[in-house]
Amino acid sequence: MSDDKGGEPAAAPPLRVAGRPIAGHLRARAPDLTRRVVERLLAELPVYAELPPEEVVGDIAGVVQHSLRQFADILERRRPAGDGELARQRDSAAQRAEEGVPLDAILTAYQIGVAMGWDEVATGAEPGDLADFQEALGYLMDFQRKLTTAVSGAYLEVRQILDQQEHGGRQALMTALLAGEPVDSVAPRTGLRVADRYVVMTLAFTPHPDEKGPGPRARVAARRKVRRVRTVLDRFAGGPALTALDSSGGTALLPVPASPSWAALRELIARAGEAADTVVTAAAEIAAPAGIPAAVTQCAEVMDLVHRTGRAPGLHRLADVLLDYQLSRPSEALAGLAGLLAPLDCKPELRHTLECYLACELDRRETAAALHVHPNTVAYRVRRIGELTGLDPARPTDVQLINAALVARRSLGE
Repeated sequence: MSDDKGGEPAAAPPLRVAGRPIAGHLRARAPDLTRRVVERLLAELPVYAELPPEEVVGDIAGVVQHSLRQFADILERRRPAGDGELARQRDSAAQRAEEGVPLDAILTAYQIGVAMGWDEVATGAEPGDLADFQEALGYLMDFQRKLTTAVSGAYLEVRQILDQQEHGGRQALMTALLAGEPVDSVAPRTGLRVADRYVVMTLAFTPHPDEKGPGPRARVAARRKVRRVRTVLDRFAGGPALTALDSSGGTALLPVPASPSWAALRELIARAGEAADTVVTAAAEIAAPAGIPAAVTQCAEVMDLVHRTGRAPGLHRLADVLLDYQLSRPSEALAGLAGLLAPLDCKPELRHTLECYLACELDRRETAAALHVHPNTVAYRVRRIGELTGLDPARPTDVQLINAALVARRSLGE
């Protein structure tokens, strides 16, 4: 549209609702509307109430009022906002990211502001305002979409940088602790505080059902499993745990203010398995920073014994495999103990019966049921074991020797 002399296009008439220019009305109401929006944010979003008061009345209120006036400008010129016009909102989102304000709270705050601003615009609307009302609504939806994109992008960019820095610091701290570096040198180098004690864990995971087979679905399932286990460990530690995990397991160092009970740690492993839909087997010890390298080595040895002796999943400590652990140490007596059962080497059914008989606590009928044989067969085999080895499984003193001999044979891989 141009004037009669062919000059500049004539300005479009202002959008009106209830007989008043929308842009002018919104600008006039912006200070009071800002105050009411901020009051709602403090009442409905606890994370905003935790920010310093001067920040709320400064940056937060400033961004609210800036956005309201910006929308008024959009309505006045009847042109959507350009991508480069949202720098202040992006800067504010970046600052909230540094402060740890959740993204969902920030987006909710903008939704509250947009909704209250539109209520102010729509007050008193009449049927004759429909055309201007619809045009203004189109600008509002476009503005909200661009706000969401700009704010989310700025927030996630900062969080990615911060997460990389934090993750790098945690990995450096874990590497230093595993290497046994002096505590005094670790904190300055990593920028993280070293805890007084850690729960040292070696973990093993069974595959999730979705991990079976090739392709992206299996990789996604593996990452999801590890992420869920980490989340459970973080919650127990009250903050990010130090972990080196993959889909099969790994090592975790959980900073704790006081030594947790063994029952609490067993429950932790159970929760991790439930959360990740996997079976978790773990070995754990509690150690001061200087003792972490030795604790990691011991946990790995305990896990090896747990697997070799066929123990059930769950949490294990050294006390659970003490005999196996001691007999797995290099010793001249080890071969002698293992040799006590050498007469059974050519009779695997007798050795299997012996192991099952001990596992069933010398109950002949229970052993027979487990082996799917008659109880008299078990009795016969037990007698033959005694005849061949000179050790009677029914005699308490001999049972101790038999157990030790079985452990020795497992330790020697026999």
